[in-house]
Amino acid sequence: MKFIDTHAHLHFDSYNKDRDEVIRHAFQKGAKAIINVGTDEATSKQAIELARKYKNLFATAGWHPHDATSFDEEKLISLLEDKTIIALGEIGLDYYRNLSPKDVQKRVFEAQLKIGIERKLPIIIHDRNAHEDIFNILKKHKPERVVFHCFSGDYNFALEILQQGWYISFTGSVTFDRGHYYGIIRDVPDDRYFVETDSPFLTPYPYRGKRNSPEYVEYIIQHIAEIKQKSPKEVARQTTENAENFFSLHKKLD
Repeated sequence: MKFIDTHAHLHFDSYNKDRDEVIRHAFQKGAKAIINVGTDEATSKQAIELARKYKNLFATAGWHPHDATSFDEEKLISLLEDKTIIALGEIGLDYYRNLSPKDVQKRVFEAQLKIGIERKLPIIIHDRNAHEDIFNILKKHKPERVVFHCFSGDYNFALEILQQGWYISFTGSVTFDRGHYYGIIRDVPDDRYFVETDSPFLTPYPYRGKRNSPEYVEYIIQHIAEIKQKSPKEVARQTTENAENFFSLHKKLD
């Protein structure tokens, strides 16, 4: 069963001892591609370095809202020039931890959105407890390709996102918060969602509490397949096709 993990952070320190093994094993287990997501200048550079090392491992660059106070527009533009970069992100707002002031988060989010739109890049959104502000800013700027990574909103917010032509992405959370996600998974159109691990975080059941890995996408797929009353193979095929289209991977995959 082939799959694409559309959001991981394999450059994070928790993989320092066995990073190469984790990546190799993920591809052996069926990963067709892994998208390694930057969260500031340093991690975006690390994502690029890994993407240069491994076939079918791609990078993104962006400033996470936690790191909004360190945002540098010129540095972001420079990072986005690298040929391994396939998307802008993750960017957005986080009102749960508020590690950066809200006004700074909004300003930096809008600045990055403009850069992504100018370059016609897919945009990976981080949204935590900031649904209304995120939605209003996106509607103002009207980017074409948007995915809400690690979707955490309710059913009605999912509908609003889908009505705009945007996408949602499911993590291991769906395996241990079934009640919250059941209706969303059941009703999301087959061509409008992805699967992701957000490794090393949000490890799906039955490995919850341990470090996550892209190979665990299979447990997310199995859970979605059960709710949608489809085979895991069909969900894997559909989400892979969705990711290939959204991130324009067809000519990049080896």
